[in-house]
Amino acid sequence: GDTLVLNVVNSLDQPTSVHVHGIFQHGTSYMDGAGMVTQCGIPPGANFTYEYSINQSGTYWIHGHYNHQNSEGLRTPLIVYDKNMDKLPMEYDEEALIYLEDWYTVPVAERMKEVWNPKVPFPPPPSYPTGLINGINGNVTQVVNMEPGKKYRFRVLNMGTTEWFKFSIPGHKMTVIEADGEYSDPMTVDGLDIGPGQRYSAIVQAMDSVEYNYIFNATLYANFVPAAPELNPRYYTGLIQYKAGAPIKHIEPETDSDIEWAQDIKMQAYDRMPLLDVSRTIDTVAGSKQFSDNLTRAILHQYPYVMPPKVPTLFSAMSMGELAVDSAIYGPQTEAQVISKGEVIEIYMTNETPIDHAMHLHGHSFQVTEYGPAGNSSLIGKPPAPVVRSGPYPMRRDTFVVPAFQYARVRFLADNPGVWLFHCHMDIHFAMGLAMTFIEAPKELQKTQRIPETLKQMCLAQGLQASGNGAGNQGLDLSGLPLPPE
Repeated sequence: GDTLVLNVVNSLDQPTSVHVHGIFQHGTSYMDGAGMVTQCGIPPGANFTYEYSINQSGTYWIHGHYNHQNSEGLRTPLIVYDKNMDKLPMEYDEEALIYLEDWYTVPVAERMKEVWNPKVPFPPPPSYPTGLINGINGNVTQVVNMEPGKKYRFRVLNMGTTEWFKFSIPGHKMTVIEADGEYSDPMTVDGLDIGPGQRYSAIVQAMDSVEYNYIFNATLYANFVPAAPELNPRYYTGLIQYKAGAPIKHIEPETDSDIEWAQDIKMQAYDRMPLLDVSRTIDTVAGSKQFSDNLTRAILHQYPYVMPPKVPTLFSAMSMGELAVDSAIYGPQTEAQVISKGEVIEIYMTNETPIDHAMHLHGHSFQVTEYGPAGNSSLIGKPPAPVVRSGPYPMRRDTFVVPAFQYARVRFLADNPGVWLFHCHMDIHFAMGLAMTFIEAPKELQKTQRIPETLKQMCLAQGLQASGNGAGNQGLDLSGLPLPPE
């Protein structure tokens, strides 16, 4: 594929880093851009060039991955076209790009002060973001032009930080062919329900006439935030224009329960990859608990990922020799899971809370294999969710949603040596600690990859170390490492 070159000039007053969401970085894990996981931040006033080959195609996006700068607008779509356009699940004539964002007027650091204030009851009062469509106020969105008889590939991204979007075009069916850069068998639905970090491509057949124009709907919502008129949900619309000045054909909206939304568990992988046989299962919990300092933090296993190690975890894996297979060297806050090349890892995640979670894994896509009930859903007035399982060729994607009071099972093949972050893509939850790391095939990683000297120098320039365990020491000596709360 092509070589992607991202020259990042840091004009901020704090370090930064940039991650391309959904690109696997085979052989270049040091280019993944996850701050203090695969690199130190780019210092203020400095620049760094990310450069690597792209061997995937689909709908992706680029965003900041340091100090939650994604929340402040450091994000943009990235479209990678397939060289073999005749081998796609469906042919189409034109494309339309719709990228959706939630926008908060209060910086994430200020919102986190409420979360970390022991005098403020948890959770703090809800925030209600507004919606952006293609980078501008959702109330003044740009027109989408369509021509009669043509087929359009709508690429729809949720680049938001907390809330969900529902997207539909009343009067038009949508045939989904891609989720998160992975092609699917064509599946016709009424609309797309998209969690933070997720993307879909859907083919829309244009009408045969220019007699009417139509609207598209983009609804910003969060099930876990109290409903409030004009705040949650927020309704945005845009114009599907067949002819300038033509009247708009208003179609009475269906109730939400009558709309068939795209569901990954019902989709089938276009390449017919069969269900992988599990080597081992890693149990995780999307939850939170109050610690001894009276602050509530989020956890996937035992510790919240709120205090990064002193050395980027990848640098530890590359410099610690035989000890790299010992998860203890990375520090307890990383919740490091060491996995071997060729293993099929199943993540079993339970969510016994009233909050949905959008979970993203760097370096891989998952087979989405099963959802089912967890905890007491009567707390939100709903019966237990049914158990639903994938077909023989499960859909793959890099960001899956664990709904409130449900569990999810996903699988991935460990075929990409590196250090990969697994975290909630709702930035507040990520900031509260809902993250862990996979240390994949560290011995092979040491033999096949080399960290560029410029990345090491960025650490040293900021008084950080570029080798050693999580504390910057040798062996199992973690003295000086800020420990996670108990």
